[in-house]
Amino acid sequence: MRALALILALLPFAVPAQTIDLSQGGPVDITARDGMEWRQAEQVVVARGQARASRDGTTVEAERLIARYRPVAGSAAPPAGADPSGGQNEIWRFEAEGGVRIFTATDTATGERAVYDIDQAVLVLSGRTPTLATPQQTITARDSLEYWTRRRMAVARGAAVVTTQDNRRITADVIVAYLLEEPPAAQPAAVRPGTEGAAPRPPGQGRLDRVELFGNVEIRSETEVVRGERGVYSAATGLARILGDVRITRGPNQINGREALVNLNTGVSRLVAQPGQRVQGIVSPQPQQGGGGGQQAPSVRTAPAGERR
Repeated sequence: MRALALILALLPFAVPAQTIDLSQGGPVDITARDGMEWRQAEQVVVARGQARASRDGTTVEAERLIARYRPVAGSAAPPAGADPSGGQNEIWRFEAEGGVRIFTATDTATGERAVYDIDQAVLVLSGRTPTLATPQQTITARDSLEYWTRRRMAVARGAAVVTTQDNRRITADVIVAYLLEEPPAAQPAAVRPGTEGAAPRPPGQGRLDRVELFGNVEIRSETEVVRGERGVYSAATGLARILGDVRITRGPNQINGREALVNLNTGVSRLVAQPGQRVQGIVSPQPQQGGGGGQQAPSVRTAPAGERR
């Protein structure tokens, strides 16, 4: 067990990690309930039973955890059976299986299987609705969910969904979400005894910046649903541009076209007419005064071809 601890302590130090990030930081601390195997010939460490690995504010929990390591370039690996401190090693890949949970102080990623490539700083989750949850939004998928740490980009594939803090729901076959880094708190948290000089906790991934949507696009707010074939949504402005067989529905009312500019903050939707094509809509009559509270018709105007803003 001492040899295992030494192997994992021979990782180079770097700047404090940002977001869910296993690619940077100091030593990796690995524990397990059912024991560990150090396979020197394969350069693999396997931890089983409530396995847990922690590095610089990011923690991985799973039933089975595999850490693959290699000699650092330019250094010679120690001979089999020798003290591993005789050579420099680095972990280049983590694999986790069974009830995977990867988390920081603010963000959590879950799935049945996870692979973290340290060279690329990319996490791939799969199995049983992989999810990435932050205080600002939750991203889920059916097939796989990738998180690219350095680019702060999440790619969700298969029945992908983004649910935001303001009750907006964005779905598509594939979603590419770009996140803004959350600025650090104005006042640092109190330092716990025994942790003086340690790297500060990393901030969360932050709020949504831009979302790119591909296939069976749907943006749902509290008042309307916008559908199309592809689109781009800006969380900062609340504006979405939707293309291809666009349908905007509010209650019993619907308007159709090939392109739409939708402001989810104001509720104003604008259809952009294409050359040689017409836009159309089905709008239910407004209820008479005192006749009950029916749905309001969408606030819509059409724009000539070429007008985009």
